[in-house]
Amino acid sequence: MFLYNRINKEELKKQLMAETFNRKTISFYRYHYIDNPGEIRDQLYREWFPLECFGRIYVAREGINAQMSVPEHNMEAFLETLAKFDLLKDIPIKYAIEDDGKSFYKLTIKVRPKIVADGLDERTFDVTNVGRHLSALEFHELAGKDDTIIVDMRNFYESEIGHFEGAICPEADTFREEIEMVVEQLQDKKDEKILLYCTGGIRCEKASAYLRHFGFNDVNQLHGGILEYARQIKTENLPSRFIGKNFVFDERLGESVDGQIISHCHQCGEPCDTHTNCANDACHLLFIQCPECAAQYDGCCSDECRDEKHDPEKNTGARKKEYQFGNRKRNRVSLGLKKKLESEQIGQETVSE
Repeated sequence: MFLYNRINKEELKKQLMAETFNRKTISFYRYHYIDNPGEIRDQLYREWFPLECFGRIYVAREGINAQMSVPEHNMEAFLETLAKFDLLKDIPIKYAIEDDGKSFYKLTIKVRPKIVADGLDERTFDVTNVGRHLSALEFHELAGKDDTIIVDMRNFYESEIGHFEGAICPEADTFREEIEMVVEQLQDKKDEKILLYCTGGIRCEKASAYLRHFGFNDVNQLHGGILEYARQIKTENLPSRFIGKNFVFDERLGESVDGQIISHCHQCGEPCDTHTNCANDACHLLFIQCPECAAQYDGCCSDECRDEKHDPEKNTGARKKEYQFGNRKRNRVSLGLKKKLESEQIGQETVSE
């Protein structure tokens, strides 16, 4: 048995679309010291591949972080495999908010230095000194009060399409950049109640410990993240304080929490919350694009990329390094949208005069 995928992407996606059964998209993580991550990685692959599980799983000495797609008819068998591993016994599992079963098309399990690439040096602070874990309902109640500070611990391309009402959403491309921005921005708020949240809770573990290290006294974090919040709010029939769409790191790229669209197409400015990667492989920029602009630009982020896509001689690959994923702050709003917004601002100023 090979412990890695040997089929090309196109064939895998074709097989996924031809499936006649349903899948469930789930996620889970746990900080748990692992002495032999490579061995655990191989054992997990042997357990999950025969069950037709797909997903992206990172294993490191500090624990495991998994986003997966499991066939419904194999879910019970999958859950039984978790009991075979100390780090997975009784692990909390979060289920997707919206799920078409097409979130992943292959099983990928990798050994990494960390289960989240946070860029932090754990030797400089106590990672176990975390904030208070709040249930979804506790977070919901506190988030409605004026004396709390809500902080989104995700990257800007995530919070752009959805976030909690009144949350601070730093314009950051990386977790390391964001946590430093938060510490600086809230320097004079160290005695106030801070509410942190992220997708599933994993980033808040490090973030809360980091804030406590820098003297913040009342740090709280949403246990289970946005995923668990959306589930409990729906169960309790409460109005969601999270507005818009929750960004996810799989083929779906997002799942709506309350049905609202709060972001805009990066090319024309029309309401839109659909992320896509530029169809020019030399760019592959992650951006928001409406159906009309997708047709006009042939799935690309600009005229230049559209031309490069159709003319291989122009596509030298030189743009790929410049526009790599996560290095996009200057590209978040396209030139066309900037001109549109500037024009509207000038128009408003003229009317006010």
